[in-house]
Amino acid sequence: MDRPSRRNVLVAGGTLGAVGALGAASPAQAAALWTWSPKGSVAGAGEGADPRGVWDPEADRLVASLLDRGEVPKVNRLLRTWTKNGQPLPAGLPADLRDFMERARRLPSWADRGKLATAVDFNEKRGLYLGVTYGFASGMMSTVIPREARAVYYSKGGADMRDRITKTAKLGYDIGTSNAYRPDGEMVVTCVKTRLAHAGVRHLLPRSAHWSKVADERVPISQADMMVTWHSLPTTVMQNLVKWKVPIPAAESEAFLHSWQVAAHMLGIRDEYIPRSWEEANAQAKQVLDPILAPTPEGIKLADMLLNLGSTIDGGILSKPILGSLTRYVLGDEIADWLKIRRDPLWDPVFETAWEPFIAVREGLLSLEKAPGALQKAYWAFDEILRLGALLVLSEGDLPISIEIPVTNNPNHPG
Repeated sequence: MDRPSRRNVLVAGGTLGAVGALGAASPAQAAALWTWSPKGSVAGAGEGADPRGVWDPEADRLVASLLDRGEVPKVNRLLRTWTKNGQPLPAGLPADLRDFMERARRLPSWADRGKLATAVDFNEKRGLYLGVTYGFASGMMSTVIPREARAVYYSKGGADMRDRITKTAKLGYDIGTSNAYRPDGEMVVTCVKTRLAHAGVRHLLPRSAHWSKVADERVPISQADMMVTWHSLPTTVMQNLVKWKVPIPAAESEAFLHSWQVAAHMLGIRDEYIPRSWEEANAQAKQVLDPILAPTPEGIKLADMLLNLGSTIDGGILSKPILGSLTRYVLGDEIADWLKIRRDPLWDPVFETAWEPFIAVREGLLSLEKAPGALQKAYWAFDEILRLGALLVLSEGDLPISIEIPVTNNPNHPG
């Protein structure tokens, strides 16, 4: 089989890592009180302000000014050449942008290089599972996060889902590389560019009459919105790995969390909102993520787009019904029904009876001969699912992908 291109790899990872990381997620129940204590954060203290009323004021003021001054096209053009964490910023950037980016590219003082190195070991060992969990636990979940689905659908990214998914996948690809936060890596660059893109969406999306008509917020992508997206990634991924009984040493589990804690900081999330442990992450997710999942017309359309794209990756080896059944297995019947994913009489029961034994076989905890007959029949398809998910982590392609500040909303929904 031909080695897949970097673009196909990243589209696979985006369909399997989907809309979340570059999107706007949210707790839609505005009446719910914010009770999570900043004592449980990496900062250990904080103002305790409700994150639904906090955005990213420094980045927002800067990008609004760049848009008003008409400088964004030039900035995007220059920043296409900035691809490595340790690379000097391009000459010709506006002074205020340069100053901001020099500050924004610094790792937090609490970043632990040892833990980040251990996270690399975790990603290499568990890369087979990460693409699947990023996608069918995290990515498809993003389509039932109402504010995220609406923001993606009506912002510029919604006009070209393949391009959007490719850019989304870059975050998951970069955090899984061995040099993610090192000078020759790209994770810092991706986070800073994403932070600027978020600020652009905050400035532009309120001008969309279509978004304003359905939105239950004045400005998208609050600190709470970003934390909901964050929980749909590492928190949800780890919950599923634990559910599937994947053996993970405590040090590697902590290191995986730490790599995402650093990512949250680099994306502009305040330290007082970033959970310091899995226990705190799970507690916060129960408050801000679990209660707000719900269907929207936009999310249903996005989910269908993602499943269709996923079934075309790498020659369409995996069918839409197989991917739909995996989504139903991971997210449950209620969410699958919300997304109008059809029940499949063959693959639905296969996942229910054979997925966890399949993981046990992969981990050497169960012999294939003693596994259920359904697993023996489905082993190839399950292996293909893992392989496509792993493309996100294992690719060594070199196609340049540029995350840019938007200058318009989705042109298919003008006004």
